[in-house]
Amino acid sequence: MNSNMRKAGILMPVASLPGRHGCGTFGKEAYDFVKMMHQSGLGIWQLLPLNPLGYGNSPYQPYSSYAVDELYISLDVLAQQGLLEKVPSYHRNDDEIQYEVVRAFHDKYLRLAYQKFEKDEAYESFIKQPWVKEYAIFKTFKVANNLRPWNEWEKEQKDYPINQKLDLSKYEDEIAYQMFLQFVLYQQWHALKKYANSLGIQMVGDIPFYVGLDSADVWAHRENFLLDQDGRPTFIAGVPPDYFSATGQRWGNPIYDWDFMKKDKFTFWIERMSYMGEMFDVVRVDHFRAFDTYWKIPADCPTAIEGEWIEAPGYELFDTLFKQYPNLTIVAEDLGDLRPEVLELRDHYKFRGMRIVQFTFDPEGMEEDKTHLLVYTGTHDNDTTYSWYCKQPASLRRKMRQYLWKHGYRKHSFVDDVIDYSLDSNADMVIIPMSDWIHAGSQARLNMPGSVGAPNWIWRMKDLRAFAKRIKQIKLDLLRANRINHD
Repeated sequence: MNSNMRKAGILMPVASLPGRHGCGTFGKEAYDFVKMMHQSGLGIWQLLPLNPLGYGNSPYQPYSSYAVDELYISLDVLAQQGLLEKVPSYHRNDDEIQYEVVRAFHDKYLRLAYQKFEKDEAYESFIKQPWVKEYAIFKTFKVANNLRPWNEWEKEQKDYPINQKLDLSKYEDEIAYQMFLQFVLYQQWHALKKYANSLGIQMVGDIPFYVGLDSADVWAHRENFLLDQDGRPTFIAGVPPDYFSATGQRWGNPIYDWDFMKKDKFTFWIERMSYMGEMFDVVRVDHFRAFDTYWKIPADCPTAIEGEWIEAPGYELFDTLFKQYPNLTIVAEDLGDLRPEVLELRDHYKFRGMRIVQFTFDPEGMEEDKTHLLVYTGTHDNDTTYSWYCKQPASLRRKMRQYLWKHGYRKHSFVDDVIDYSLDSNADMVIIPMSDWIHAGSQARLNMPGSVGAPNWIWRMKDLRAFAKRIKQIKLDLLRANRINHD
């Protein structure tokens, strides 16, 4: 194997970065973090979806596939640009994100910055993208309706994408404000990405397979979804009953109308994926198995039990996509109990798959060829490795330690040994969550699947000192495993 292919990275949500204003942003702390990554030899930053957080503040139920959440705007950068006076610190530097309070704090200063903003050629060019005004109108209507779902709005607003009959003059200023926010986000994100790329660091984005019902995507492009005439889904997404849930998971996302999409040459998906390719160096596709078969649940069923597996036109879609965008780099989230056809689809396009050490740590069979996989100790859906280990039966803990000891992993920390074991795998890429690099406990868990709201998605670091203390050791570990980023 070409040693340059061996890389290591970190899974870290932007929101979890420290900062003066209650939530991680594209500002100074993000640049400091990238610099620390470079110093340690890490070459990949994997993020969660950056889109506007939806129900339960989940990045996987976004209000748009294109827009970015305004929480990530650095107010300090706006001050440096002269759009704000010096912004005071948020009144608390919590290790949890208080979303409602932080949003109100940010909105106050963002509106002040908007008053000073002068449109230029870059702005005028940016807003020509159809999704920008589309999302701005959607968000404006949503705010005017006290954040109620779009299918509960007045008919003129609900059906605006269809007939555009509503006079928008009274909404003009708010629409312009929303477009300003997206322009600032676009500029700040691409400046951060350019800096990371200049240090040889790749940015890995994350795209949910489904979009949220209450999103600009569905509101403006409802012909792509199985909805009734009132904009309510006739079928919804989820997964069937399994070991973890006797009734399965009923996610509530609308199901795609694949018949329409095929006739439309998959325009919705092509545009969505190509945009992700512009935003990131690598795109991880969540719930990849649904490109092969997806679980279709009647909307009136209270659980996921009565769903059925339906085949999806995955090959047709990807053939169409790669004819237009042959250079997209995709990682397939291929976890769980999958039928062979899912892996055949993945391998046909040479997508990298994933392996999670917490799910696959088997001292009896550890030698699987992982060359074309991304190996993780855990993902956003897992407990931290330290907390996971503490919750295992004593007999299993002993067995795991014995295996690691036998194979030369003899650090004082089980977490460090598992990280070293992962780094030593033959996988091209290994991603370790920030919570594992700093040995955090369960308070740093990002999400508990099947639950909604806090404590999901609220963890953040008060500062980067815990990570800074690990830089020297991380670099030594990467050198030993031949994964140092030389760019």
